[in-house]
Amino acid sequence: MTQAPNAATVDITTSEYRQFQKLIFDIAGISLSDAKKLLLVGRLSKRVRKLEYSTFTEYFKFVTDPAHQAELQVMVDLLTTNETYFFREPKHFDFLRQRAGQARGSGFRVWSAASSSGEEAYSMAMVLADVLGGASWEVVGTDISTRVLAKAQGGHYPLDRIDGIPNPLLKKYCLKGLNEYAGTLLITRELRERVRFLHSNLMSPRKDLGLFDLIFLRNVMIYFDNDTKRKVVANLLPYLKSDGHFIVGHSESLNGLTADLQPVLPTIYRRSEARP
Repeated sequence: MTQAPNAATVDITTSEYRQFQKLIFDIAGISLSDAKKLLLVGRLSKRVRKLEYSTFTEYFKFVTDPAHQAELQVMVDLLTTNETYFFREPKHFDFLRQRAGQARGSGFRVWSAASSSGEEAYSMAMVLADVLGGASWEVVGTDISTRVLAKAQGGHYPLDRIDGIPNPLLKKYCLKGLNEYAGTLLITRELRERVRFLHSNLMSPRKDLGLFDLIFLRNVMIYFDNDTKRKVVANLLPYLKSDGHFIVGHSESLNGLTADLQPVLPTIYRRSEARP
């Protein structure tokens, strides 16, 4: 094995970049444009050097070896973008509150289908706890990155992440850190216990998720081409209840991607009526 250079980054050739473009697309459906080359190099170089490789070709051979599945997951964690915050796009949570208030029977369930570090899922849980209290409800958060899922499960965040949380919910469901935890907040145990975080890939979702009243798939399809968007939506539809709603980000649309959903509000869809 050749010793890696001391430079902060490792150079990548065009052919090497093409290999990683195809790999992350095949795994996660993410289309990295040529303009993202510096991003990939910046995120993977430290890992390449830590493993004492001097080229991306060596690292590619390593991560694609079936014996090194753990390293492949590390690579996915490094390349997937995970930016989110509490109560992002507030009107969606107003809609969630409305739907939860109309819930009849038991088992109201919501899926945060690209949950990242958990802010979206906990925002959902705060709304459902406020509306449904101790009734039967559940939030499921899934993501392809095991790194962000571990952070989500802890429910521990910097205080500068709390912008957007309504003050009554902040006081009821968030604990302000003291002493060595100053500058942080912790989601209450009561709320953390109502949210499940699971590892799942939108390209091939796990089969044990059950059915949901609402599916949030927000601000992730911007990384997909249209064919991948169609596949992802089709993959998630079997998990939506017949009267359920499917929500995407404000910069996204399902127009032209599926005939199985129809808009009811901007970025909010429901199942189309059955056709003869």
